[in-house]
Amino acid sequence: MGMQRLMIADSSDVVRKVGKKILSELGFLVMEASTAREALKRCEGELPNIVIVDAGLEGALDLIANIRALPEGKDVRIYYCVIEADLKTMMMGKRAGANDFLLKPFDRKILTTIFTDRIAA
Repeated sequence: MGMQRLMIADSSDVVRKVGKKILSELGFLVMEASTAREALKRCEGELPNIVIVDAGLEGALDLIANIRALPEGKDVRIYYCVIEADLKTMMMGKRAGANDFLLKPFDRKILTTIFTDRIAA
C-alpha cells in the first residue's frame, strides 16, 4: 500500500504549514488548498484518503458535500476542523458528510494521536 494522501483545506498559510510539517513527519503525503474551490479541483484530480476541512473556510460545507458526490468520494475520511466543540457547527458538518472532528488549534500531540492509528490500520 502506498502513502496515504491527506489534504488540508484551510485559508491560513500558517495552519497549513504547521499541519503539513507534522503530518508529513507522520508519513502522509500532504496536499494543501487555501480555498474550497482549489480543494475540490485537487480532489477531482486525485482523491486524497483523508481531508481536513476548516470550518472557517468559505464554502466549507459545500466542499464536504461536493467531495462526497465525487465517484469515490464516499470513501474519503473527512475531518471537519472547528475552533470549539460547538454542537450546531458540528451537526452541520456531520450533515454535510464529515466523518469526524478536529479541534483547533491542533498541535503535534493531537495530530499524532488521531492519525498514527490511521496509518497502522
